[in-house]
Amino acid sequence: MTPATSSAVEGKLPRRAAILRFLFRYRKSGVFNGLSLEPTMLDEGGDDDGSPEQFADELEALGPTFVKLGQMLSTRPDLVPPAYASALERMQEDVTPVPFDVIREQVEDALGVRVNRAYASFEEVPLGCASLAQVHRARLRDGREVAVKVQRPGVAQQLMADLELLRGITGTADRFTDIGRHVRFSEWLGEFSRSLTAELDYVAEAENLERFREHLAPFRQLWVPAPVWDYTAKRVLTMELADGRRVDEISGLRRTEQDMTPLAEDLLRGYLDQMFVHGEIHADPHPGNLRVTEDGRLAVFDLGMVANVPPRQRDRLLKLLFAAVDGRGEQVAEECIALGIRLEDYDEPKFLREVGQLIARYGAHQSSMSEGRVVLDLVRIAMQCGLRPPPELSLLGKTLLNLDTACHLLAPALDTQRVVEDQLQHVMRARLRKSLSSPSLASEMMEVQALLRDGPRKVSDILSLVAENRLQMRLTGLEESRLMENLQKIANRISVGVITAALILASAMMMRVPSAHTLWGYPVVALLLFLLGVALGAGIVVSSLVSDHRARSREERGPR
Repeated sequence: MTPATSSAVEGKLPRRAAILRFLFRYRKSGVFNGLSLEPTMLDEGGDDDGSPEQFADELEALGPTFVKLGQMLSTRPDLVPPAYASALERMQEDVTPVPFDVIREQVEDALGVRVNRAYASFEEVPLGCASLAQVHRARLRDGREVAVKVQRPGVAQQLMADLELLRGITGTADRFTDIGRHVRFSEWLGEFSRSLTAELDYVAEAENLERFREHLAPFRQLWVPAPVWDYTAKRVLTMELADGRRVDEISGLRRTEQDMTPLAEDLLRGYLDQMFVHGEIHADPHPGNLRVTEDGRLAVFDLGMVANVPPRQRDRLLKLLFAAVDGRGEQVAEECIALGIRLEDYDEPKFLREVGQLIARYGAHQSSMSEGRVVLDLVRIAMQCGLRPPPELSLLGKTLLNLDTACHLLAPALDTQRVVEDQLQHVMRARLRKSLSSPSLASEMMEVQALLRDGPRKVSDILSLVAENRLQMRLTGLEESRLMENLQKIANRISVGVITAALILASAMMMRVPSAHTLWGYPVVALLLFLLGVALGAGIVVSSLVSDHRARSREERGPR
């Protein structure tokens, strides 16, 4: 092992110990229920569960990776108890700013030009500091005011190292714990890793800004700042300055002077349109990313975390939300089953009953229950009943909940349920128009043409095989199925049982044969055969009592 490799390994050990110590401390909190960690690997005195606020503080102290992990966990009610989810939602990303000399070096290295050559002015005091980046106000040579988002140095390397450590921990949890086999922490960490990696690429965020700017253009009350491509690179993003007041800082006097209801309605309509027409979910529309500008519009920015939803899954999510708003609990349950994965302990009657009660409560208390809360409760019920929902469902619920919060801050009297129901009908019409577009119709006609061309020939081939008695059906994959596995296990048990019986019978018969070599008065060979037979028989009994009850987790996807 080289000195550099040895130093890297030694550096990982304290970090791994700190992560394991944190997990062990909160092993009984319900967040990491089922994780079995060796107490000897950790310091003594870690048995006390902390409060949800302490949990969030300690998670934040572990660094930027875990700040983002906490934000993602707050969207998973199936993993995190409500009290902990609330604490994680309040996690602050404000950190000590990086010295300006380091920021200047980062910008110049990324853009390949000196700061005073690229910008007419560049304020040294940042507008805001977060775990991954900090933002500075600047002015271009043409006089435009811009915001420059600069990635903190070394943060990408730290994130990659932490994710590598977490992969080992989640892999162990998936193999050796019940909750790991249900939740599949490795898959969840993979989603988190892809999202975090995308957030580190500011070119991708600039593309998100342009795309959202185009898609939200019909909603006149919304404004998305445009990126400045000449001053944007992977670790530096320059965009128009979104100068204004955060929606959670809007005073009652300001709402009296300006009616904020159109802003709230356009925000809700625009995001629903973005989700279900264009298939993109902005995962983080919290009040800090929404500003009311001086000209009375609502600025939307910080689009690093954007999830893309495939068309078929988008259809299922739209049907689910439409059914929930319409009060059809059975259809909500059906769409959730179709989206999810049924685990071995899946309890369908309980799931149908719980979902029906949830939608009934929503219908009776629409003024106090938001659509986002209903979707998150649906995710929680699904996991409790042995149905693993897709991460996009949790993301949809969290986004709707954030939108509801922002709309309430802008216009407390707004009937969001009415706006959602009305906009969903608009989305359905937009999707119908899109399906009747020239490219879609051409694609459908090509499929019909292929069916008309190839159909008769295939029918003729089948009839010929039937007439000649040569029609065969072949099942593939049977040799790897659970049926073949169980049949092989039965055959092995029978074989071992026959051998065991033969050994015991042979030893009994040999007991009567005189021998010069005896042990405790019995022939040695007969005694050895008897002991071997007893050992094999005991092995069969132990295997039957222990192994057979620990069948591998069986998962079943819903119909697609």
